[in-house]
Amino acid sequence: MTEDYRSPPEIVNQFQALQHQLRESFSQGGNLRFEDFDVLVIPSLTLDQQQLQKIPGVHQYEERFLFSLTRLRNPRVRLIYVTSQPLHPSVIDYYLHLMPGIPFSHARDRLLLFSTYDSSNRSLTEKILERPRLVERIRQVLRPKRTYMVCFNSTQWERELSVKLQIPLWASDPDLAYWGTKSGSRQIFAQANIPHPDGSQLVWNETALAAEVNALWERQPQLKRAVIKLNEGFSGEGNAILNLQGIADIPPHQRIAKIRDRFVNLSFQASHETWSSFRSRIPDLGAIVEAFIEGDIKRSPSVQCQIYPSGEVQVLSTHDQILGGPDGQIFEGCSFPADPAYRLQLQDLGEKVGKILAQKGALERFGLDFIAVRPPHTPEAQWELQAIEINLRRGGTTHPFMTLQLLTNGQYDRHTGLFYSQHKQPKYYIASDNLQNHHYRGLLPNDLMDIIAQYHLHFNNRTETGTVFHLIGCLSQFGKLGLTCIGDSPTQAQEIYDRIVAVLDRETQAIEQSEDTLEPSPNPGTVSKHLSESVY
Repeated sequence: MTEDYRSPPEIVNQFQALQHQLRESFSQGGNLRFEDFDVLVIPSLTLDQQQLQKIPGVHQYEERFLFSLTRLRNPRVRLIYVTSQPLHPSVIDYYLHLMPGIPFSHARDRLLLFSTYDSSNRSLTEKILERPRLVERIRQVLRPKRTYMVCFNSTQWERELSVKLQIPLWASDPDLAYWGTKSGSRQIFAQANIPHPDGSQLVWNETALAAEVNALWERQPQLKRAVIKLNEGFSGEGNAILNLQGIADIPPHQRIAKIRDRFVNLSFQASHETWSSFRSRIPDLGAIVEAFIEGDIKRSPSVQCQIYPSGEVQVLSTHDQILGGPDGQIFEGCSFPADPAYRLQLQDLGEKVGKILAQKGALERFGLDFIAVRPPHTPEAQWELQAIEINLRRGGTTHPFMTLQLLTNGQYDRHTGLFYSQHKQPKYYIASDNLQNHHYRGLLPNDLMDIIAQYHLHFNNRTETGTVFHLIGCLSQFGKLGLTCIGDSPTQAQEIYDRIVAVLDRETQAIEQSEDTLEPSPNPGTVSKHLSESVY
């Protein structure tokens, strides 16, 4: 299957008919009647595979959709979950035990698991399509007109799987994917009249890219840095920082060539990235350049929304993102909700973008990322927001918020930007996909379950506080873990997170000491340092 493959017209027409079927499943008020629908979960990261391989343990990110298992609280619902490799039984048991009041065996009988038994560096959806017997087995367990499919992002492969299985896909048509790219986002921002960094249109080679950098600098000669972005990069892994110091000293007729020469010294956000590999992706993905937003006090908030077939845009959540990497460009986690100084403004801007996307035919979830800067000598509540990109898909903030929502049966309040449990208690969380420490390597899923039980680190359904773990399959090889720490206050959520880190460090280092192989680690986990010093 090649990157430039396009679905045949008959596939596109059948897909559109299935999407029409999905639209008919909505009530007049615009809410899907989820309660009686089976869900086929295809947690495929159908993105540029070269970019994906920069993320340690990315093949285990298919576990991030396991929050969906909490849908099995409804005794009429079945969940069909497909992965590249079989899920560890302890991981499944862990999620099923998060649901109080539902007999374990009853929920387990309504969970159907399939696997391609293929760990190659290709998207899960492609692997499924290459196995017609597997497709047929999945199709045989589906209930027609009572099942829909969900995915991480929608491409031609998800469209074709939808058609082969004859069930609708709860996502945007793949033909709209451009509006979730860097260049597409900039066009939407301009149309919505939303502040965003000065930058370029989409280019396809390094010479044109250097010319756009030069044009940007000529518009803003005070600019110190620029951001080079692959058009379909994600999580900041496709970003690089270009130093513009000294550009003014270069004669105009030499400037573009000199800028191009500087590309070899770009500050890449992904580890082990080089200009050679980065450059090779520009003809395939395209690239843009944007002004780097400077600021001593700077944050990275986001808003998440959902578009219904009626065109209604619902604000789901706001977050302050936790960013890492050499220049703070890589997504590592988030805290919910965003700062009250700007979260209501985020909601308004998200709704504004959502209405434009709805007019173009978009469906389901999207996220909108910003840079927030507080100028010097201004009040604490005064922030300037600049829109950075649209993610026309599920993202790193989707699974923690859905985890909170499905576990508590609570509601998001648009007027306050807070989430309230059924007991009217505001809920807060800190979540990460990147709690990583080399001491954690070698921990098996059963080992983590032992530690959770010994130290009572589980989510408490009575108080509706505690931790839900994910990416458990990353632990043994990569020493990496995901978690969502839910509290009744931001402070409590932080304390829960800090305790998790302290317990894991103590348990893993104690074992190494007993074997005389302890190597001191300066930082107790990659993200915990960011959270302890600043959640922004």
